[in-house]
Amino acid sequence: MTDETVRGLCLDCLLEILEKDRHSHVVLKNVLESHRDLVKRDRAFLTCLTEGTIEHLYELDYIIDCFSKTKTEKQKPVIRELLRMSVYQMKYMDTVPDRAAVNEAVRLAGKRGFASLKGFVNGVLRTIARELDRVSYPKREDGFSKWARVKYSMPIWITEELLGEYGEERTLQFLSQGLSGRPFTVRCNQSRAAEEAIVKSLTEQGLDVKTVPDVPGVLMLERFDRPEEIRAFQEGLLQVQDVSSVLAGLAAGIKPGDFVVETCAAPGGKSLHAADLLRGKGHVEARDLTMAKIALIKENIERSRFENISARVWDARLPDREMFGRADVVLADLPCSGLGIIGRKSDIKYKMTKEKQRELSTLQKEILDASWQYVKPGGRLVFSTCTVFPSENRENALWFAANYPFTTVDLREELPKRFFGKEEENKDGWLQLLPGEKGTDGFFIAAFRRNDEEDKNRKESEGSGTE
Repeated sequence: MTDETVRGLCLDCLLEILEKDRHSHVVLKNVLESHRDLVKRDRAFLTCLTEGTIEHLYELDYIIDCFSKTKTEKQKPVIRELLRMSVYQMKYMDTVPDRAAVNEAVRLAGKRGFASLKGFVNGVLRTIARELDRVSYPKREDGFSKWARVKYSMPIWITEELLGEYGEERTLQFLSQGLSGRPFTVRCNQSRAAEEAIVKSLTEQGLDVKTVPDVPGVLMLERFDRPEEIRAFQEGLLQVQDVSSVLAGLAAGIKPGDFVVETCAAPGGKSLHAADLLRGKGHVEARDLTMAKIALIKENIERSRFENISARVWDARLPDREMFGRADVVLADLPCSGLGIIGRKSDIKYKMTKEKQRELSTLQKEILDASWQYVKPGGRLVFSTCTVFPSENRENALWFAANYPFTTVDLREELPKRFFGKEEENKDGWLQLLPGEKGTDGFFIAAFRRNDEEDKNRKESEGSGTE
């Protein structure tokens, strides 16, 4: 780091994320971990300023371009990010005086080797401070997608796909969630301690705790700084996990004694949930593509202190013949565009393209084609993603149901009814959640039971009887 001010750290984060295409949650986590001496107020300021600037990126660029002769795309990276973070402070951080945002930006420009551009930075930001309330924004009636691009900083192609699938009302719900903070949720490892005991530990430590209706063992937490400072987390009694992800685990119907395989497991939340549901009987094998991802899973396993789970490197696209017909449950939480967690990783919307989306849909099919054979007759495969697009969800679930010896499990009979919408939206028995709509991240869950010989014989008999 070239300087240790909080704004300087934010500038470094933005340069890594927006100019070098690094993942925002990874960059911010690394910076916070390497600056543990920051007080809670400064950590909160850094997080808010970094995430907020990314969330409102298109709107900030629109404002800057209204007042700068040199448009944002033509500016030097350091200057571009300084202007963005400064305009965010002026528009969205009421506790920051405009003059402080301007003066700090000018100072940082000089410290970063751009003394010759201090006048430019000062002039643009002082003009914006005076004129910010009079900026003329695009109007909704002039084009919904173009309006949403500035209003919600959402790429036009994503908005148009959402409109085509969900209509204007639910699209607006999705767009607003992209600018809203998501609750911090955890799942209790109930095979290690009762939920009541864990809640008692949390409240004694001063945390605000809320339970989630219809999903036992899932809590929403407030009034803490870092998860690793929570005693119950240190003791392995908690796993950071959203409600939607927990529902995917419940859809698997895991019972003590089962053998469970997760194909793309990092960071390991669903695998650890499976290990918890086994109540010490059975085993989970968590797999992923690289040693770095496996190391992350093992870190969580060690903290959680489960002995009935292991992790290994495996390319999920490659069939593992030694695993054929062995698994009671296969968890296939597959790579996707990730737009269902847009409230947690706001840079996702800028990184995704239609071409990448198509590639991910194809990758999902390759993984399903390799891993379905692991399921023993009568066993279950759960296909899930943290996104909302049919090409990565419903269409691939339909493809799987049509091409492999499985019967669809109707999740309406297995998961809490409040998570399902209108009957016509769930006629296949699958679950599609939009961000924030049911108090969860955006998620898709489909479950399939592998047919056994009795199913095969019955279908053949039914077929011959109709000829």
